This record gives sequence, structure tokens and C-alpha cells, in this order.
Amino acid sequence: MSITQQAHDYVLAACKQETNKYGMAPYTHHFLTVVKYAKQLAQERGADEEIVEIAAWFHDIGSIEHEIKDHHIIGPEIAERFLKNHHYPQEKIEAVKHCINAHRGSQGIPRKTIEAECVADADALSHFDNVPSLFRLAMVTMNMEEEEARAFVLGKLKRSHNKLTPTAKKLITKKYEAALVLLEK
Repeated sequence: MSITQQAHDYVLAACKQETNKYGMAPYTHHFLTVVKYAKQLAQERGADEEIVEIAAWFHDIGSIEHEIKDHHIIGPEIAERFLKNHHYPQEKIEAVKHCINAHRGSQGIPRKTIEAECVADADALSHFDNVPSLFRLAMVTMNMEEEEARAFVLGKLKRSHNKLTPTAKKLITKKYEAALVLLEK
């Protein structure tokens, strides 16, 4: 079994755990989309596809297993343990860890590699394919009222768009413009 398949299986199992307060929604409405975009961007940009795919699977694992606040810090540690247990080369582990650590636009961590850019872009792109999940996050998980949720989703999409590279922006221009029409007052 490939290391990317094993990474997938790890994340799927973590999402199925009763301790995961988000249920299967992150897997079905985020991880799958992030991996799809990450693989596409890696091919288009000539990035190491294996590193990108592994990092895409693990990019939010810190939120699933621990807390959302520091998931970009905890996630690389989880990925490193997993990858070391599978005898993955240390230099590739470091590349995966950087992708996970730098994926979060709100933290301002510089993306030093094409692979990190691919994962960060894929994370942001997934939001445009899964707007209903953002509303679920706001209203169910964060207990927001409708107007507050609308503003939250709009802000999230604007921040996601702003962190994209020019290559990724081209992929979602129409979706971004449609979201602005629907969500701005």
C-alpha cells in the first residue's frame, strides 16, 4: 500500500473517531476537496506530488485530534510521528511538515516551497466548493446566528481568495465573484 493511501486511511480513521467533534463533514467536505486540488496544482506546477498529497491529507489533522487554534503546529507533529513509523525519509518529512505548518493564511507563515503553496492554495480553494459547510461550521459548531454566519462566511472566502497564488485564483474566479454577489449586502 502506498504512503499516500496510508495517509488517507489514517485521516479517515481519525475522522471516524467518536472524539472527533466535527463528525465526518471535514473528511467529506474538506479533506477530499483539498487533496483533489492539491494533486491538480502539484501536477500543474511541477511540485513533488507525493509530498503535496501527504501534506494535504494531514493539513487539518490537528483540528480533528486536538484543537483548531493551533492545528498548524500540532498537525506537523502528528504527520511526523506517522511518517517516521512508516520509515519515510526525514528530508521528505520536513517538507511535509513545512506544508502543513504554512498552509494557514491567518498565521502569515512564509511558504518556502512550491509544495507548501500547492497545499495552502488547495485548502483555500476547497472553501469555494463547500460554502454550505462553512455555514454549518459557523451556525452549528460556532453557534452563530444567520447574519453573523453570513459575515463569517464572506470574510472566510475573502481571506481564502487573498491568500491564493495567481495560478489558483484562475481556478475559482467565477465562484468567488458569485459568492460576493450572494453574500455581500
